[in-house]
Amino acid sequence: MTQPAAPQSATRLHLIAWRNAVFVIFTLSGLSIATWVSRLPAVRDELGLDTSAVGLMILGLSFGAILGLVVAPQFIARLGPRGAVILSLSLNGIGLAGAGISAAVFPEPFLATVFLAVLGFGNGSLDVTMNVEGAAAERAIGRTLLPLMHAFFSLGTVIGALIGAAASGLGIPVSWHLTALAVLIILTGVVVVRFIPHEVDVEDPSTSAKTPFRVRVREGLAVWADSRLLLIGLIMLGMAFAEGSANDWIALATVDGHNQSNTTGALMFGVFVVAMTVGRVAGGPILDRLGRVPVLRWSALVGAIGLLIFILTPALWSAMLGAALWGIGSSLGFPVGISAASDDPKTAAARVSAVAIIGYVAFLAGPPLLGFLGQQFGILNALYVVLALLVLAALAAPAARELTGRFARRTS
Repeated sequence: MTQPAAPQSATRLHLIAWRNAVFVIFTLSGLSIATWVSRLPAVRDELGLDTSAVGLMILGLSFGAILGLVVAPQFIARLGPRGAVILSLSLNGIGLAGAGISAAVFPEPFLATVFLAVLGFGNGSLDVTMNVEGAAAERAIGRTLLPLMHAFFSLGTVIGALIGAAASGLGIPVSWHLTALAVLIILTGVVVVRFIPHEVDVEDPSTSAKTPFRVRVREGLAVWADSRLLLIGLIMLGMAFAEGSANDWIALATVDGHNQSNTTGALMFGVFVVAMTVGRVAGGPILDRLGRVPVLRWSALVGAIGLLIFILTPALWSAMLGAALWGIGSSLGFPVGISAASDDPKTAAARVSAVAIIGYVAFLAGPPLLGFLGQQFGILNALYVVLALLVLAALAAPAARELTGRFARRTS
């Protein structure tokens, strides 16, 4: 009776190592983005940009992310999950360091925008890769884990925001700060990636390599005909806009809209991402108990209330309360959408890529749109667009309903 126990124990240890590696990768993704966002006010000052120009510069980050999302399934198929993660993290580091150095050396924003596109490309491809791996680990373990994995992304943003606030307060140059974090991200990725299984959970890479490129493109486009997937994408659009608008603008909205310092702007971003982390840590058990649909609806309501408080309040403490509620309300939309899109493991990569692209449209259109509206009407008033999209996400919530027997294969 004891003979089978050893392999079962070894399998369990491998699953835990796999899960923990994905946790770290999510953390590195959040760290890379938050490192950039936390120093955005300083970069804006170094380059002498107005609000609309900042929005156009961030557009490079979003455009790169869209391209990364599109090619990510091919990275996974050709390189395997380990190779796709290493390539994505390397591009993250190159883009992060390059953006910081170019902003310090060159007075024009063009080169910084190019490196931001590289950062976005790396993070976009990493987004699909780590979510596909996270969904595969979730199915293998038989528990809702994606919200917790996204909590580690938020933990990475918390760490990045705190380091950014400290670097700003200490007067550390942006170029030094971003380069040091880029090196840390790449080296950590090289260490943890060996705990990810070589196999691609959703598709055999050798089979994909033999399939003609035209056929693979047609199969990837076929998922867009699924009306449920499009509604899940609408949820992603609203929730990603709520999250992304804070990532891009909450620091500047605090500085320009609430007349606070750059350091306070970085701290406000920290409040938001701490709240997102708390929401995602608590999200798994809540989702298992209540289900996706009511959780998404309540999340949108809480996020809308927090956003209104942040926009309307004159006091710093209540703005921080609003930022916290905004963060909690935004916390579960993206992981729940990814989890719903990946219910079918055979098409998980293509479906995750599709809904992530829809979500990232918020990141693509959001910066210039909010930047333009902020220039005309004030950045706080521009955030009412986010409120409208949260309402749409709440209305589309039924599309994320769980499929029967999602974990039946592992738990039965």
